Amino acid sequence: MSVTYLIDFQVVPAKRERFLALLNGVLDAMRSEATFRDATLHVDPQDQNHFLLHETWADHDEVVAVQIKRPYRDDWHEALPQLLERPRGISIWTPLRCDRAR
Repeated sequence: MSVTYLIDFQVVPAKRERFLALLNGVLDAMRSEATFRDATLHVDPQDQNHFLLHETWADHDEVVAVQIKRPYRDDWHEALPQLLERPRGISIWTPLRCDRAR
């Protein structure tokens, strides 16, 4: 069963470009993973340093056992403490329905 992660980031303003560069590299690499379904990065229109990442994968256990440990995530994970004003918030959801425009 698919799993969706909602990840909330409050970025240090001076670190915004570095945050986006590292995250874009991770998102680009994720697209080629067999169990990856989709991801959407949102920015708060009231705060350009507040982001919400919505990503869906085929299986939570595989994400924890394999995906989180991919080498392309190393620089990202190492840099996060310096990039964020507070620890990221992560919530886990199970999709029930997905609608898209035709």
